[in-house]
Amino acid sequence: MGESVNVVRETERKYEAGEAFQLPDPPVLLGLDGGAGAERQQLEAVYFDTSDLRLLRAGVTLRRRVGGPDQGWHLKLPAGADSRDEHRLPLAGNDRVDPPAELATLVRVHSRGAALAPVAQLHTTRRRWLMSDSAGRELVELVEDQVNAHTMGAETTAVSWREVEVELAEHGQAKLLDRIEKQLLTVGVRRSRSTSKLGRLLADRLATEPGKKPKLKPGSAGVVVLDYLREQAERLRAQDPLVRRDAPDAVHQTRVAARRMRSALQAYGKIIDREATRGLTDELKWVGGELSTARDSEVIEERLTEVLTELPEELVMGPVSAQVTRTMQRSRSQGQAAALAALNSDRYLALHDAIDALLSDPPLTRRAKRPARRELPRQMGRAWRRLAKRMRAAESLDAGHERNTALHETRKAGKRLRYAAEIAGPAVGKPAKRLKRRAKTVHKLLGDHQDAVVARPVIRELAAQAHLDGGNGFTFGILHRLETNRADQAEQDLSHAWKKLRKPKNTKWLKR
Repeated sequence: MGESVNVVRETERKYEAGEAFQLPDPPVLLGLDGGAGAERQQLEAVYFDTSDLRLLRAGVTLRRRVGGPDQGWHLKLPAGADSRDEHRLPLAGNDRVDPPAELATLVRVHSRGAALAPVAQLHTTRRRWLMSDSAGRELVELVEDQVNAHTMGAETTAVSWREVEVELAEHGQAKLLDRIEKQLLTVGVRRSRSTSKLGRLLADRLATEPGKKPKLKPGSAGVVVLDYLREQAERLRAQDPLVRRDAPDAVHQTRVAARRMRSALQAYGKIIDREATRGLTDELKWVGGELSTARDSEVIEERLTEVLTELPEELVMGPVSAQVTRTMQRSRSQGQAAALAALNSDRYLALHDAIDALLSDPPLTRRAKRPARRELPRQMGRAWRRLAKRMRAAESLDAGHERNTALHETRKAGKRLRYAAEIAGPAVGKPAKRLKRRAKTVHKLLGDHQDAVVARPVIRELAAQAHLDGGNGFTFGILHRLETNRADQAEQDLSHAWKKLRKPKNTKWLKR
């Protein structure tokens, strides 16, 4: 993203107050230093969204605000309980009224290309206290707002209200919010039902979610699987703007969310009809593949950098670290470009449309209505047999390319069993959680083996380039040997982990 975008993590809580509410002096009420007293501000904000409020439904707000020390364009994205990441851009010199492309791109996964237009305008009269401890460290910002708002569009409504906001400052701790909340509740305010002013204004339009809701009993197999899919869809979309910003680990977490969704649909294909979801799983595989170059480069650079820092100086001949960094960052840059091309494609938006369609009107089978504690183990049995079959096939091969390929396929089967157990955990309890732990160990070792397999040809290329540049390939030979040792060690550890996983106490509860 452009360098002018400033990202700030805000952690705050909102409280509703009646029109007759009188806020006691905050420094006295909270026992903190309020400095010179209340600062008064006049704020004007216009909020932008799609006509059907796709951003707001996802917990996202985009506004253009005039007034206050941080006036400008603000995009707020969910970042956990009570927290949001606010992306800020200053107001343009020409006083533009359309959302900047830098911010519109970050919400594309929600807007799906639909126009972003004004949906509400708010005028806020604010009293603001920035409170500190006895050492002068800023702990919390408390504001009292009088809000006058009206919707925008074909039909407009106007409403006003009062509210109190408490936001952590630089040195504030999360537990401080709880202490302040106790004090505020004693003077007549209550936690707001909405996390944003826009959400409060448009609450009636949010009351009815679009799409159908499957009629299933709590605890049924369909409910458990759908809840998991919904959670992974949210994670997938939460990572989208982070990938676009090239945030650390964002590509990896995106691929994990996509893999978990695929595994759920594959492992429980007799609960959510497998034939109806093949197209979606193919597209989830596609997006993971488009992000693979960026991720592989990241992993290899981390592995080689770690080893190089541990090697004795006399074994590092030449500018090896610089060559590794230069080469892998170039590869990662190419991978990031491929990832962004995928995220900006119509195919990617169609993938998210397909996810929405699945969650709003899932192709459930009759098994979906059965109790999860009985039905999920029956379906997991298939995932277990698949893993066991692939492991036997890999073990029968001699060391070499075919065995490496077979172990990689075994890794995929182990991933499916691991995530299937993860889904079943809340319904089945200890047996599923124990199986998940054992499967995770096997999956991790297979992953370590595959990472070493992928790293070795890259190291050979680095060595060849060092030779062509007139350098010394000695250190790369050591790196290659160490990766071979890592692969061998992973296989040795895998044998032990596999014996533990296949013990009857871990698998006897699965329906054969």
